[in-house]
Amino acid sequence: MSIVVERRGDEVPYGVLTGDTLFIGDVGRPDLLASIGFTREQLAGMLYDSLHSKLMTLPDATGVPAHGAGSACGKNLSTDLWSTIGEQKQTNYALHAADKATFVDLVTQGQPPAPSYFAVDAMLNRQDRALLDETKMPTALNYTEVLDALNGGALLVDGRSPDHFALGHLRRSINIGLDGRYAEFAGSVLPSDVDIVLFSGPGQELEGKNRLARIGFDRVVGYLDRPFEVMFDHRSDVQIAPRLTAKSFDQRRSEFTDVQVVDVQTRRSRGGKHPERRRHPVGQLPDRCEELDPAKPTVVYCRRISLLGSRELVAPARIWRRERHRGRLQRVGSRSTECVDE
Repeated sequence: MSIVVERRGDEVPYGVLTGDTLFIGDVGRPDLLASIGFTREQLAGMLYDSLHSKLMTLPDATGVPAHGAGSACGKNLSTDLWSTIGEQKQTNYALHAADKATFVDLVTQGQPPAPSYFAVDAMLNRQDRALLDETKMPTALNYTEVLDALNGGALLVDGRSPDHFALGHLRRSINIGLDGRYAEFAGSVLPSDVDIVLFSGPGQELEGKNRLARIGFDRVVGYLDRPFEVMFDHRSDVQIAPRLTAKSFDQRRSEFTDVQVVDVQTRRSRGGKHPERRRHPVGQLPDRCEELDPAKPTVVYCRRISLLGSRELVAPARIWRRERHRGRLQRVGSRSTECVDE
């Protein structure tokens, strides 16, 4: 559903709120409901009809706001936050398709892997749900209560920056930094049906809860109270993640017997320095860890995109982690983690 916004006295609508039907430079993804009763081709055809029989009939001066680039909602999102219907008719590649069949081919090919929460949210959007109270703080939990929650299946999400996480973090914690695309990467690597406990810097607990809830992850049962005192008092439960440069990693390559390099980039890129790498996009990694050999030294590679934090994936005697920073490789063993900066 799109909503036309009109101001009294204007000759043309002020703007149109298109949801994810039309972006600046792109159109919505037709593949997100493909697993629940529709094919992506059917959805692409519906999208074509909505665009050409409804949105493109609005006056050219009608404004088109958008959330900008940086998400997996499309493959050609502009960084601009405001455009018009007329400008999109001229510049949007998807609107230049000669006919419906050409449009369907264009928008169904080359899309980045969809984060797993997209399908979950598509289902949630069909349901009646309570309003989010963005003023309600999550519950403060002591360390014993947090451990009880973790032992009961909850996940501990550390919202600090990757640099601070690397200096010291609690065992079993998952680093997804609040300073970046927090919700998108949380939705990519966390299951949607588990309880969540937050580890946050002072004053960030409410932000973490709200940003997760906005993508349907509303099972935050609380946050660890006085987290840094807990780390000091329970130093045996704290781990660090030492780092290497890419050059140092290459020099030490001989130390790693039969190393496997895992490329977690969302989009394909050139082979770079490690052409033998295996491609496992970050959003698919939780479901594909069985394809990796837990007995081998492992490097997680990301060169051109920012991946937020890390996520523990259960594998025999091994922890798999992902790093946020551009150009970073991360080797993870049962005893230590080494990040490699290019």
